[in-house]
Amino acid sequence: MQCQICAKRPAVVHFTEIVNNKKSEYHVCEKCAEEKGYHVPLVKTKFSVGDLLAGMVEQPGSAEEARVGRVQCPKCGLVYSNFKETGRLGCSECYPTFRSQLRPLLRRVHGSTKHVGKAPVRDAARVALRREVQRLHEELQKAVELEDFESAAGLRDRIKKLELNDVRAIGGGN
Repeated sequence: MQCQICAKRPAVVHFTEIVNNKKSEYHVCEKCAEEKGYHVPLVKTKFSVGDLLAGMVEQPGSAEEARVGRVQCPKCGLVYSNFKETGRLGCSECYPTFRSQLRPLLRRVHGSTKHVGKAPVRDAARVALRREVQRLHEELQKAVELEDFESAAGLRDRIKKLELNDVRAIGGGN
C-alpha cells in the first residue's frame, strides 16, 4: 500500500480517526507522518529477550570489564562481551565457563540460581520437605561462614531429622 499523501513510498503508519461518529483511515509513509506531526510509536523498535538479558548484566568497573569481557568458551568460542551484547549463549559449555558472571544475573531474573520447577501433586509433600532441607542447608552454610556454630549445630540436627522423615516416607526406614 502506498502513502496516501506522497504516493511515492510505502505506507508504514496506519491510523484511524473518528470525528462526529465518522471513521477515517489513513495510511502514510514514515516521512510524511513526521512532516504532518503524527506520532509514530515503535517504528524501527525491536524487542528481544536477548536485549533484555544483555541490559540486566551488571556493568563491572573498567579493569574488571576488560578481564571478564575476554573470558571465552572453550567449546564454541563465544566471548563473554558478545553475550553481554546479544543476551545469548553459544552452547551448553558456556554455562560453566561464565558461571561467575551468570549467577548474579540468574538470581536477579529468577530469584534463585537453582531450577525449582513444579512438583507432581502426589509427591508435593516430599518435594516440599526436600526444599525445606535445601533451605536449611543454605542457612547452615551461612551459619558456618559466620562461625555461629551453636546455630549451625541446631540446623544440622533439624536437617538430620527431616532427612530421616524423608527416608521413612519413601519406605527406606522402620
